[in-house]
Amino acid sequence: MEKTISVWSRLFDLIAPRACPVCGRRMSITEVALCGACNFTLPRTGYQKSPLDNELARLFWGRIPVEKCATFFFYKPHSPSSHLIYKLKYYDHPEIGEELGEMLAEEYLPSGFFDGITMILPTPLARKRIRQRGYNQSLEIAKGVAKVTGLPICEKAVRRRNFTESQTRKGRWQRNENVEKDFELLNTDILENQHVLLIDDVITTGATLSAFGKEIAKAKNVKISILALGFAKS
Repeated sequence: MEKTISVWSRLFDLIAPRACPVCGRRMSITEVALCGACNFTLPRTGYQKSPLDNELARLFWGRIPVEKCATFFFYKPHSPSSHLIYKLKYYDHPEIGEELGEMLAEEYLPSGFFDGITMILPTPLARKRIRQRGYNQSLEIAKGVAKVTGLPICEKAVRRRNFTESQTRKGRWQRNENVEKDFELLNTDILENQHVLLIDDVITTGATLSAFGKEIAKAKNVKISILALGFAKS
């Protein structure tokens, strides 16, 4: 489906041309989030085709009850595609999250991945981290997904208790201990009888989403699915 490009969009593109966050080349007005060449080479997982049983889904088996699991692309530190995550999280580019969320949702919608899901829950950030960064990258991704799917975003059901140490340099067991009691369920009524979609930026060991999911699972008759941009599979 072709998108109509307004005169104002064309004018803005001339005044403030956009650079691809992966390769740095100027993007055309019709390109969103990244240039066509980088989009073509993005290492997509294809997990939306088998969301009930894939390498990501198996990461959560025995930890939390999950329905569907998928991520947009495979994440590897210092790879070209990792630049998308770096700039989203550390270089004040929240628009990358929303644009990638929209792109992901448009690609996944025909597969039926979102069928049955009733609500989106972006992974909460602690207030201290939001003050430092200025935004929650998971919420930005959720906004893009919601724009395409029409699903409501819920931010009031679970909160992040405090700011723990970064997960980046920790091993699997250290990550689990670091976030084990990091989330607090605030409102079970909102989640009761819902099929919620947890959204995060990158999944490595699954520790954060497992801790998040355990709190959500306390709600009555709730179903949990998972979606992220990147998956750093071992």
